[in-house]
Amino acid sequence: MTGRTRPEDRECPLSTTIEHVGEWWTLLLLHDAFDGYTRFDQFQENLGISSSMLTARLKTLVADGLLERRPYQTNPVRHEYVLTELGRSLRPVIVAMAAWGNARLAPGQRSMILIDAATGEEVEPVVVDAKTGRRLEDSRTYVFTAGPAAGPGMRARYTPQESPKRGLLS
Repeated sequence: MTGRTRPEDRECPLSTTIEHVGEWWTLLLLHDAFDGYTRFDQFQENLGISSSMLTARLKTLVADGLLERRPYQTNPVRHEYVLTELGRSLRPVIVAMAAWGNARLAPGQRSMILIDAATGEEVEPVVVDAKTGRRLEDSRTYVFTAGPAAGPGMRARYTPQESPKRGLLS
């Protein structure tokens, strides 16, 4: 994904996140890692990905600090790829993306659902504000604004403007 963001996007958290995990194979590799896959051959067999593409994606995930490469065999040396704390922190994002995809399907058309492991009951993942528990779907209630480290471009983009619909438009 390198080179796809504009220079002014470098401070945008969405742009920089997409640069790290926005590639097709990266998301699928992370999904497999959350399901417990750790070895090169497991990823390759499950995804049907070429060796060269898998090698490149795993190297990037290790370089980005999302996976850690650990030896599990000495003769010959073989490595496994284990999620780091940073990598594990992406699980809610992957879960939310899968839930978004499932929400567009009839229940009988879903090939994968999220359940509570203790009860077996299907759960509905949503993104909420940690303080209030309110869902963040309404883009008129929850808006982006420039943060403390915002540069001039970000500040210009998120300077509040009057809007007849809600008072402020970011």
